[in-house]
This record gives sequence, structure tokens and C-alpha cells, in this order.
Amino acid sequence: MKSNLVTLTDSKSVAAEAYRTLRTNIQFSSYDQEVKVITVTSSRPGEGKSTVACNMAITFAENGKKVLLVDADLRRPTVHKKFKLPNSVGIVNVIMNVDLFEQIVHKNVTEGLDILTSGVIPPNPSELLGSKKFKRFIEQMSNLYDTIILDSPPLLAVTDAQVLTTISDGTVVVAQHGVTKKDEIMHAKDLLEKVKGNILGVVLSQIPAEDNGYYYYYSYEDKKTAANNAKRSKR
Repeated sequence: MKSNLVTLTDSKSVAAEAYRTLRTNIQFSSYDQEVKVITVTSSRPGEGKSTVACNMAITFAENGKKVLLVDADLRRPTVHKKFKLPNSVGIVNVIMNVDLFEQIVHKNVTEGLDILTSGVIPPNPSELLGSKKFKRFIEQMSNLYDTIILDSPPLLAVTDAQVLTTISDGTVVVAQHGVTKKDEIMHAKDLLEKVKGNILGVVLSQIPAEDNGYYYYYSYEDKKTAANNAKRSKR
């Protein structure tokens, strides 16, 4: 396994604990609606969203959930590389014929975690992800799995993430520490809100070790609380 799967390679680390905190925050993010299908995206490429998606999937499985991780980044798929899985077939084939799922899915990659890689990159990713067949597939999988995590392309590059958000119960946005600009995050937020996406929060990735962590989860409610506390301290 590659070292960025810290929830497997260094389960007692600060980073692994941060992912477990992220899992807990997501589980308690909504009292009225179960968060079962989760899209993980970022504003632009290279911000660590696939690493976050993979580690999230592992922590949910460690918590006794039956989890399906789907590499829905049909432009630059990396999930198969992180877990060292073959990728000659994958979600693209299953969309065309859902009966192939049991033959193609990688079962129990870690205990409780099944993985569906991307397969060969198609010429029309947005159309495939926005198809009725894909939506029907996710609905079917929701009856079989406790949690489904979709690794999505970046928001500002293509429309795929917006499409995936419409069939998800919530979306996590990954931003890279010291790199992602505030206006990029706000633009990503606007794009999700345009399709009435449920934004669960933001994960700040690649925080230097001296800042006591590698990933830090920070919900919009946390931001409001922090802002209110700051106002009180000025009084």
C-alpha cells in the first residue's frame, strides 16, 4: 500500500485520527437525513481529494460499515494506483451493464471495503455520470452498502462533480493548505449550491507536520461558531 493511505499504514498517527474525526463529523452532520452517498471533490487538480476519499472509505469500513468506494474521476483516475489494483475494467463497464458488477468490483480490499475502479477512460465522462443508468446503479448499491464514497473530478475543471453532487447525500470539498485560494473555494461552493448540493464541509489537506496534523476537517457550522467567538472576544 502507498504511504498516503495513512489509515492503513500508520493507524495511530495524528493524520489517521484526523480521518476518524472527519468520519464522525460526517456521521453527525445531519439529524434529519442519513448521509449515505458522499461525493469527494476539490476546486482544482492536485489538492489531495483522492487521498481523502480513500482514507475516508477505510475509516468508515473500520467503523463496521459496509463501504463501496467508486473512482468516478473518469478523467484522471488514481484510486487503483493507491490500492495497487488492476484497472482494465471498472465503473464504465458497470454503467453499460450493471450485471457485470459482481465480476468487476474488488471485494474486501480491506475488511468491509469494496472498490470499483474507473476502468478505461471514456470519451464522454459527464454524459456517463449524468445518465439514468448511473443514477439507477447508485440507487441499487445504496440497498447493498451502508456508505458509498464517490471520488470526483475537480469542480472548476469540469461539470462532473456537480453531476455527482445531485445524486449524493452530501459533498466534501478538499482544499490544499497554502495553495488553494479563497476565491477558488468560494467559486466551488457556488457551483455546488447552484445544483442544490448539500455541502458537508471542507477538508484542508497537506498541512505541514509542525502544524500538528496532515488533514483537518472544518464544517461550515464550525466556521460560524469560530466567527461568533471572534466577535465576542473583541467586545
